[in-house]
Amino acid sequence: MGKYIMAIDQGTTGTRIMLVDKSGEIVSKAYSEFPQIYPKPGWVEHDAEVIWDTTVSVMNEALQSSSIKPSDIIGIGITNQRETTVLWEKETLKPVHNAIVWQCRRSAGICDDLKRNGHAELFQEKTGLIIDAYFSGTKVKWLLDNIPGLRDRAKSGEIAFGTIDTWLIAKLTRGRIHATDYTNASRTLLFNIHDKLWDSELLDLLDIPQEMLPGVFDSAQIIGKTDPAILGCEIPIAGIAGDQQAALFGQGCFYEGQAKNTYGTGCFLLLNVGDKKVTPKSGLILTLACDEKGKPCYALEGSIFIAGAVVQWLRDGLGLIENASQTEEIALSVDDSHGVYMVPAFAGLGAPHWDMYARGAILGITRSTSKAHIIRAALEGIAYQVKDLISAFEESVNTPFADLKVDGGACMNNFLMQFQADILGCPIDRSNYIESTGMGAAFLAGIATGFWAPGEPIRALRGSNRVFTPQIANEERDRLYQGWCDAVGRVKSND
Repeated sequence: MGKYIMAIDQGTTGTRIMLVDKSGEIVSKAYSEFPQIYPKPGWVEHDAEVIWDTTVSVMNEALQSSSIKPSDIIGIGITNQRETTVLWEKETLKPVHNAIVWQCRRSAGICDDLKRNGHAELFQEKTGLIIDAYFSGTKVKWLLDNIPGLRDRAKSGEIAFGTIDTWLIAKLTRGRIHATDYTNASRTLLFNIHDKLWDSELLDLLDIPQEMLPGVFDSAQIIGKTDPAILGCEIPIAGIAGDQQAALFGQGCFYEGQAKNTYGTGCFLLLNVGDKKVTPKSGLILTLACDEKGKPCYALEGSIFIAGAVVQWLRDGLGLIENASQTEEIALSVDDSHGVYMVPAFAGLGAPHWDMYARGAILGITRSTSKAHIIRAALEGIAYQVKDLISAFEESVNTPFADLKVDGGACMNNFLMQFQADILGCPIDRSNYIESTGMGAAFLAGIATGFWAPGEPIRALRGSNRVFTPQIANEERDRLYQGWCDAVGRVKSND
């Protein structure tokens, strides 16, 4: 048996490779960005071939910089930007169009038509999702509608559809395997998450041929081996999960009632609900995640538009700081925010408010308000938004959170994490791994290959960097949060 697992973490702006040893240590990693393509306002594309070339390059870089031989890799795990859509010729592996990125809004008109025709409830019941251009299905329909002859070619079995995991698997195996996992399938608007099958009724509504769809596998399962010409030997492809579900697994949240929040540009909060078919409330969605063995289970998911982006705005828009790391010291330089609240509704408000017309505001300013109070209020605004979201989660499952696992760049801000614990009234558990997404893919591949045992051994590898426990009284928590609710009410639209 070899000594390492390779994780491919293919994200929206770049690809990261990690080599992980038996103790869970990342012994080598490499990263490279690739270009974003904006052909029209609201349209976002990637060149799928460039993604592939970048992935091969960083795989080799991670191996060469560590002197690890490909034959020492016992399995590869893949995690990916989830809804980004690629169509390619099965015979040549040539994409028929640039990849349409999850951020792209070109299929919004298709979504509007589906909703006008009364299909929103059907899609939500079967897929757990809302009809939105965010998800893959309407992107596929747009490509089939707009590229002459493509739908007929797809019906004849010439064309393959995949999210980025499927595209990388096809390239890694020279087209021998056309596969995805349950977590990525559940993000397409085409997959029935209860029957765990591609849904023929939804496919008919979107006029998408079933012949172009990949096979669906467990997230921890050996589905094939790489072509030996790529890295010099065959290596099992053994783990697959979409990025947020991989982060949930990497945080050890594979049991019912466990949740993680990723603090990035925005926030992604996922709660494992086990085998419960929960009815989401307040704009949450139901998706598929992984249990301790990498088999499908359910998770609730909610998104916050602006989190770390507010710190970027403090730096680039207002010039109040030179770098993000300064915010912790500045926030701690004052005893509180002095009644100031910042609602960062720069792009409207996401779950649970879903007000696209709301706009950001700084409220409660007096003559004694200082730069430090505004910076502290900005950080607190991130935590308050998470509190809003968790309240919606608790309403859906009727159970309070026992704790919250956290990752992402902003979770290294100790002030933010302590205030998050205070305002939630539950512990915040920061992982040893900030790169929980890649570690989740590594853990899944390690379980499938027998490198690691499932369950508690994985949680032990994760470890805790620090646990933040609530330090304020309930009355103070309620007073602070009521002020936030009042501030949100001031910025919401009248619609």
